[in-house]
Amino acid sequence: MSLLRCARIAPLRRTIPSGLRLSARRGFALQGRRLAAADIDAHDPHHEESFEEFTARYEKEFESVQDVFELQRNLNNAFAYDLVPSPSVIIAALRAARRVNDYPTAVRVFEGIRAKVENKGQYDEYLRELEGIRSELGVNLKESMFPEGQA
Repeated sequence: MSLLRCARIAPLRRTIPSGLRLSARRGFALQGRRLAAADIDAHDPHHEESFEEFTARYEKEFESVQDVFELQRNLNNAFAYDLVPSPSVIIAALRAARRVNDYPTAVRVFEGIRAKVENKGQYDEYLRELEGIRSELGVNLKESMFPEGQA
C-alpha cells in the first residue's frame, strides 16, 4: 500500500467505531459478530404482515386522512400489494374520500377493485358487500355512468 493511500485511510479508521469496520475476511461485522438476514429484516415494518394486520393498518391510515394527497397515496399503497383489500378497508377509504370531498377517487376505488379481483364473480361479491356504503355516500359505478357502448 502506498504511503499516500495510507494517509487517506488513517483518518477514516479513527472516525469509524472498531465494531463497524469492514473486514475483507469476515464481511460486515457488528461488535465482532456477523449480521444475519434476520437482523436486517427485523426493522422492516411489512415483514411477514398478516392479512388482518394489513387490514387494521390501512383502516387506521384511512381514518386519519386529512387531504386528497394522503387519500390517493394510501389507496396507491394498499392496491400495490398482491391482494385485494378487505371490504372494511374499502369502506374506510370511501368514508375518507367523502370526508375530503373527493368523489372521483371514490369512483376509482371500484375500478381498482375490478382490476385486482380474479374474475367478475368476485367483483360482484364486493359490489353486494359494499352496496350499503355506496348508497349511503351516493357513489355510482363507472359502468353505470358510462355504459360500455358509450365510453
